[in-house]
Amino acid sequence: MLHKRMKKYISSELTSEANKVEIYQEEKEFIKKYDLISNDITIIDKDPKTRFLDAYIERGDKETEETLAVESFAFLEQPIDYLQKHMNEFIYIESNWLEIIGVDAISLEVSDVFGTYDVMVGMQLQKKLEMSLKENLSKELDGDEARFGLMFNQKDGMWDLNFALNDVQGFHEEMSLEEACRLIYRFLFKLVERIEEGSKDAN
Repeated sequence: MLHKRMKKYISSELTSEANKVEIYQEEKEFIKKYDLISNDITIIDKDPKTRFLDAYIERGDKETEETLAVESFAFLEQPIDYLQKHMNEFIYIESNWLEIIGVDAISLEVSDVFGTYDVMVGMQLQKKLEMSLKENLSKELDGDEARFGLMFNQKDGMWDLNFALNDVQGFHEEMSLEEACRLIYRFLFKLVERIEEGSKDAN
């Protein structure tokens, strides 16, 4: 599915300006690795800080799930410890980029129990890929205490996944919310890529 979505994105970009495609680092690595475009096409690097510029960002109340405010991109520029100072809140983000990796949205909050930055997403992966998903999560999340929750939602046909951002390589307490979103995206992108690659090998 990732291959299919990437090809669709490339073709949509190429129609607007011939022989040129603007792309972020993760997609660029993927395109080159799987040779998805011809050599005569120029790849232009997008500024990574602009990935979530057009995202829909919402602050919500953890207890009631009520929307507290719809925020602009500027909100993401503050430190991640905003969530430590507002333990009752969660941040909800939708983005076209998430669609490429088959993720519906990102929710980020601080765990009342563990004090970790918890990420919750819905992932469009087949139910039969459960073992591969679990194995990859166990392998890629750092630390002996790395935890994740995984459940297949029959109604939506998606995996409900939650994990601690603290266990993702590259996480640090001084990062901004925007940097955290980019780290989550990269982690999920690589996760989906590995799972799809593994399922191909198995066939």
